[in-house]
Amino acid sequence: MCCSVGFARSLGLVLLPLALCCIMANLLLLFPMGEITYIQQDRLASYIWYFGGLGGGGALMLFPAVVFITLGKCNCCWNESLMMCGSVLAAVVGLVGSGYCFVMSGFALLQGPQCFTLYGWSYPFADQGGRYLLQPETWSRCVQPVHIVEWNVTLLFVLLGLAVLEFIICLCQLGNGLVNAVCRPCCYKQEYSLNA
Repeated sequence: MCCSVGFARSLGLVLLPLALCCIMANLLLLFPMGEITYIQQDRLASYIWYFGGLGGGGALMLFPAVVFITLGKCNCCWNESLMMCGSVLAAVVGLVGSGYCFVMSGFALLQGPQCFTLYGWSYPFADQGGRYLLQPETWSRCVQPVHIVEWNVTLLFVLLGLAVLEFIICLCQLGNGLVNAVCRPCCYKQEYSLNA
């Protein structure tokens, strides 16, 4: 059991900086090139307002990170099986959060940024199904904010990568917690019957 608790704690320690990076990436999406004028004028892509990185990959991910890190700190409160069941529930919350972050970031990438073109403010890449990602020569359609396509694409790909890592970590803890929650009572019964 000590190994599985130590494993869960190490996963929590890895999850914590990933969640903070998701929050930071989403905050940077809200301020293209560090400017606040576009958020004030409501000129950001619509999917950015769903806060995939801030809510799903960030704030929601802090819950499993804290649960994994503090696992086993209060032995008087929980027996070992219940403790691992709690970590399983936290892992499920993490899977939902990372999945939400991944889906919202994917939709934002497909839609492309809202930007000022020769025809005014629009989503010039929304009808391309993401093909613009492979055609960087078309990115110059966006006049303002300057380099908005590069800004959004970079940060959204970072969010996609972080969401995948968070999902894998939570999936590992889900498996670890389920195995220990189910197998630990069996081990106790075997030890009890051997001692009797």
